[in-house]
Amino acid sequence: MTAEQTGLRIQEALDALADSGAGQAGEQLVRDLMEFYGEGLARIVPALPPPALERMLDDPAVAGLLLLHDLHPEDLAARIDRALAALPERVEVLGFDPATGTLRLRRTASGCGCGEQDVEAALACHAPEVTALELERTPRLLQIGTRPPLPAEAR
Repeated sequence: MTAEQTGLRIQEALDALADSGAGQAGEQLVRDLMEFYGEGLARIVPALPPPALERMLDDPAVAGLLLLHDLHPEDLAARIDRALAALPERVEVLGFDPATGTLRLRRTASGCGCGEQDVEAALACHAPEVTALELERTPRLLQIGTRPPLPAEAR
């Protein structure tokens, strides 16, 4: 289950509790559990050997948990690079506007192409600060090669 799916399920449960009048108790329960898990993760992360932590950062669920508890060791640029490296097609970061949350990208190689939804999914757990994408489309170039050899009778 992704962090987004979990968040939606928790929100649905809190909404149901609010309808029954127990909304505040449900919200307090979520806060207490978050604090408990955050304290545990804060003790685990520094104890991990760097190679093990590095491998775990590629897992969207682990990355999402570390971000949620402000324990992720990488800065935003590194997390964006990590998310984009998982895509089947290479893209270049042109810039990020923190005021709007907009990430500007350009495809660097032609191929079958990944859509914005693929890029958004890759960024969701690694860089939730990115809330909008501008994906610059590079025109496909026609490759001109040499003419095929003429048949012997045409020479």
